[in-house]
Amino acid sequence: IPKMMTRKIKLWDINTHITCRLCNGYLIDATTVTECLHTFCRSCLVKYLEENNTCPTCRIVIHQSHPLQYIGHDRTMQDIVYKLVPGLQEAETKKQREFYHKLGMEVPGDIKGETCSAKQHLDSHRNGETKPDENSNKETSQEKQEEDNDYHRSDEQVSICLECNSSKLRGLKRKWIRCSAQATVLHLKKFIAKKLNLSSFNEV
Repeated sequence: IPKMMTRKIKLWDINTHITCRLCNGYLIDATTVTECLHTFCRSCLVKYLEENNTCPTCRIVIHQSHPLQYIGHDRTMQDIVYKLVPGLQEAETKKQREFYHKLGMEVPGDIKGETCSAKQHLDSHRNGETKPDENSNKETSQEKQEEDNDYHRSDEQVSICLECNSSKLRGLKRKWIRCSAQATVLHLKKFIAKKLNLSSFNEV
């Protein structure tokens, strides 16, 4: 069997594929335009789209009025960037921790490194270093369930005021909600109907 040919590639040679055109830095929280598949840092792209509706690279119109609804988090690209650039993920995680500490806010679990610790724990089971027990299997299934029930938390979030202007319906106890920018009017009607115990969302 012939040996596979391997060739070393310098990071500089692929920089254009893993950097953000807007800030010229390595991609952080990589976000891709669904129309043309060009990728940028999420914060850079969101800020750019506040005043523009075209792709920064190819200038194609993303959407005339709601371009933020046509971009999505690119986990695959972000994983590639973190694997290619030594120390980038650790530096970004440290920066995020410092940001939350500065604001006096609780650091989310994924930034704390709990996700990484759990992965290392599972890897040790697979490698035979420790014996899996009932509790670890239960924790694993709970983690998987939490991942499956993401509920679009990674999407762009918007705040909406649900105020009733009709005498036929009673108002909600909490009229402000925070949801994904991908949510439609139909989603909101179903949510209101459920909160008000209505038989059909068509009554909203």
